[in-house]
Amino acid sequence: MNKEYWEKRYIDNETAWDVGSITTPLKQYIDQIKNKELKILIPGAGNSHEFDYVIKSGFKNTFVIDIAKPPIENIKSRNPELKEQIIEGDFFELDMKFDLIIEQTFFCALDISLRENYSKKIHELLNPKGKVAGLLFNFPLTEEGPPFGGEIKEYISLFSSLFKIRTLEKSYNSIKPRSEKELFFIFEKK
Repeated sequence: MNKEYWEKRYIDNETAWDVGSITTPLKQYIDQIKNKELKILIPGAGNSHEFDYVIKSGFKNTFVIDIAKPPIENIKSRNPELKEQIIEGDFFELDMKFDLIIEQTFFCALDISLRENYSKKIHELLNPKGKVAGLLFNFPLTEEGPPFGGEIKEYISLFSSLFKIRTLEKSYNSIKPRSEKELFFIFEKK
């Protein structure tokens, strides 16, 4: 699943994960954040309706990154004044620091072999006491995907050495197609 794979998915309109707007759990989480100065990253952004919502909510120091050109061009067309914050590139090569990383369908789309690298890279990208928050799928891990599943026990094993697990629970306000299949989480960098 390389750049060409993801670009073909967008070109062929095979983007079932894109629900056309920010999902309820992330909207409610963002709505309760008071510090608008936070430096935020949304990795594997796709068309990133989350980016649009975060920017409209007053968080001007927000960045997105995606390896595929079509969704990056879509985001730029909606936010031409923020082109410097919209990055076409490989998340694993990003060299910046953030206070908050918002996770929405990126982790579950990565090949399973990259999960440990993801955990380490998120840790590297966060400032001290920085957080990663968002949604993870809650169904048995499968080799068929994306999306690939996962369960609480696996996530604790993967993240607990680098992060304090602040929240990891079933999402009570997931959108209907994802109801009972998502976990909301907040992990703080150790």
